[in-house]
Amino acid sequence: MWKTIWRGAIAGAAGTTALDITTYADMAWRGRPASETPSETVDRLGRLAGHPVPGTGEQRDNRLSGLGALTGLGTGVAIGVAAAAVRAAGARPPFWLGAALVTVGTMAATALPMTALKITDPRGWSAADWLSDAVPHLAYGLVVHGALTTLDP
Repeated sequence: MWKTIWRGAIAGAAGTTALDITTYADMAWRGRPASETPSETVDRLGRLAGHPVPGTGEQRDNRLSGLGALTGLGTGVAIGVAAAAVRAAGARPPFWLGAALVTVGTMAATALPMTALKITDPRGWSAADWLSDAVPHLAYGLVVHGALTTLDP
């Protein structure tokens, strides 16, 4: 069990790095700003839990930004562990299908909570919005599935 968790954590961390590289390259290429949805999600969840993020002004904004990034890293590692558990249970799809399933699962795992919290609504996204979301998640899916395949015992 621990080996599966470690393999998944390694794959998830590698995938998150690929997602971040792809996202930051897109920001640099197009000159677009960083997404505020991770910070908004942390803010909304903290308020709903009765523990709003403390501080005011720039200090609070910086905390929300840091917590949003940490939440993304944690989510990426957790999804890597979940994918490793599925693989350990015997699922061995072809590479293209495994990468696609990780990609779609990750997009759903991130977009559904933000949609439920009314932070975003993918139904209103433009084609550019979808590409900005799908391409980094595809990089994540390819790297996670590739790492898990490589790390198989």
